[in-house]
Amino acid sequence: MRVLVTGASGFVGRAVVRRLASAGHEVWALRRTGAGADGLPVARVWQADVRDAAALLPALTGVDAVCHLAALTRGRESAARPEDHGAVNLGGTAALLDAVRARGGDGPLVVFASTAAVYGSPAAQPIGERTPPAPGNPYGASKLAAEELLGEHAAAGRVSAVALRCFNVVGPGDTDEARIVPRALAVAAGRHPHLELNGDGGLVRDFVHVDDVAEAYRRALDAGPLLAAHDGFRCYNVGASPASMREVVAAVERVTGRPVPVVRRPAQPEAPRLVADTERITRELGWRAERSDLDRMVGDAWTAAPH
Repeated sequence: MRVLVTGASGFVGRAVVRRLASAGHEVWALRRTGAGADGLPVARVWQADVRDAAALLPALTGVDAVCHLAALTRGRESAARPEDHGAVNLGGTAALLDAVRARGGDGPLVVFASTAAVYGSPAAQPIGERTPPAPGNPYGASKLAAEELLGEHAAAGRVSAVALRCFNVVGPGDTDEARIVPRALAVAAGRHPHLELNGDGGLVRDFVHVDDVAEAYRRALDAGPLLAAHDGFRCYNVGASPASMREVVAAVERVTGRPVPVVRRPAQPEAPRLVADTERITRELGWRAERSDLDRMVGDAWTAAPH
């Protein structure tokens, strides 16, 4: 299968490219800037802004599927930049679908990088795909709107689509210190004096290894026959290992053998627990997390991090 990966240079995008190539797919990479692919196993590299349908059209010609990962992904930052997140996350998806219509012929399968942020902070745990979405920030809202747009196009027969609602992705190559694991590793490496935690560190989040996420994309490419029974569109949670912030810090200290000093900040109005129910993706796609033990995720990230 020939697959276009948008956002191929990102943390998750690079893992997806490698997994698809190792599975025998011909991978094309789409990047916003730069002409190279930094050693990624791709057959072709395209440079385009994902919001530009005309620029996307040549990259879509001849592909069987699209893994659409190009996005802005910082939830807290989205509160200050809602227009940017809407323009890239929803607008980029709209442009992709416009380009699909312009190319004509049978629409490709689109595997969309969605997020657990579409759920907001539901009281009932674990969170299943039937949980009513209630995003708590513009990032989650933009991803939910993009999902809805994909669903509309799928119902009209223009594409078939899978949305992967990933929880907290961890692993080698993640340098975003707005996230707990890269930040804690940076403290262990001595680049910061301490880690700030809100409250007592008891908040629980669901973590999943980037390689397990990449495998979810690979399996989603085989979902075509299943989608026919669901109006051409299906969403799946991708999570694996619930852990509190205290447990993450302890894992970083255990794996690195170095202290991670913590400074407590006042508790914030945050959901105490956000955990994925992954029964659907396991039952329908046969996906299971293989590398998402907390110590293994931290260890793989530490090995690849500068320290």
